[in-house]
Amino acid sequence: MTDAQALVKTLDFQLDIQSDNESLLRDATLESRSVYNETIRLAKQGVDWNVIPDRVADDADLVKNTTQRVVSKALGAMENYYEYDDFGQPSHTKDGAYPLRANYEEGYNLSLTDDGDVAFRISSKPYKHVKGVLEGDDAHLDILKTALTSDEWKIGTAKALFHDDTAELHINVTNTEKTVRDKQDSRTVVGVDVNENNVALAALSEDGVEDTLVIDFPEVKFERHRYFTMRKRVQNAGKDSIHDTLEGREERFVRDRLHKVSRHIVEWSQRFEEPCIVFEDLKEMRDSIDYGTRMNRRLHHLPFRALQFYTSYKASFEGIPTAWINPEYTSQRCPMCGHTERANRNKKRFKCRSCSHQDHSDRGASVNIAVKGVKKLNWNVPALNSLPQVRKVRRQASGAVDAPTVTHDTATGHLVDGVVGVSD
Repeated sequence: MTDAQALVKTLDFQLDIQSDNESLLRDATLESRSVYNETIRLAKQGVDWNVIPDRVADDADLVKNTTQRVVSKALGAMENYYEYDDFGQPSHTKDGAYPLRANYEEGYNLSLTDDGDVAFRISSKPYKHVKGVLEGDDAHLDILKTALTSDEWKIGTAKALFHDDTAELHINVTNTEKTVRDKQDSRTVVGVDVNENNVALAALSEDGVEDTLVIDFPEVKFERHRYFTMRKRVQNAGKDSIHDTLEGREERFVRDRLHKVSRHIVEWSQRFEEPCIVFEDLKEMRDSIDYGTRMNRRLHHLPFRALQFYTSYKASFEGIPTAWINPEYTSQRCPMCGHTERANRNKKRFKCRSCSHQDHSDRGASVNIAVKGVKKLNWNVPALNSLPQVRKVRRQASGAVDAPTVTHDTATGHLVDGVVGVSD
């Protein structure tokens, strides 16, 4: 499996609870919240992280495995907080329910009924179970039923939660046999440049640049700033419960948009022969950012890695490999002559100080990423005598395309009406 990447898919279901004890599940999610809050509190106090799991488990009224999963999630949030230079400190005063996390056949069980339904049993608390059947999307149910009867799939961890007062179970399943094509067997490299409000794509083969595309998603930046402003106001007013609610809404909003954009990236990549999707390794870049408090918050919290991850695992399910390159100079280098200079780029406009080549700066960066990907695969870099005209689309929440738009098939060689040449 390329880069040891597991083919994991999350299946979402609603719970038709038939044991007349939904309150047990709700109480357990509140206890889960207490475990999470206590873990974060102890970590903030400087308690040894190796000691925290046992210390929290002693007082938790949950199944041991479930407690371990929640503690692990909380410590992971703290680790992420420290990794990104103290931005986004986790709250130890979460209000409301928190997902109940469990391993398969330890904290929860599934089985097929004679009626063809999938029955569940969740260990909400020690010796107390919530039972019923799963309801949800037919495609997700089909995958889960296959996973219950086939050695090709492995059922993993799950989380039980309440969304809009509806009980849900989100289950991770892994395909153990599906293979990802070796990167070296690729015929096209798709460079992906992830930015604050768009993602630029460039498909490069041995014949040159096959096609490019810029996908705008300005609503992500807008909504994240809007939610940040609201959270800051309610936090200053001491309303921590509202703060946590807003944080959850923001996370769901951003996650939904990123899933749609990542799906578009994979679908576009499939138009080309044997693609390999190449990303910048942005971890190092983000660690080096220091542009002041306001810009640091924006840049460190941008969902670069989340979009890359969603795209990578969706690509894996299609057998498409992914690779990572050093991001150094990808935004400053001229893709035509190779001249590299900071002055080449001015916001969204790129003009080479050496050969006068002009381009959409993000599109140019995606071409440079593709070129680096080609070099990483030890191919010969093709001569780039010309580039396709810039095409842009805008993705909305529904997945529809909004203006500026594609009015016909976006396969190689077609252009977007009204969006030609360099664009702001």
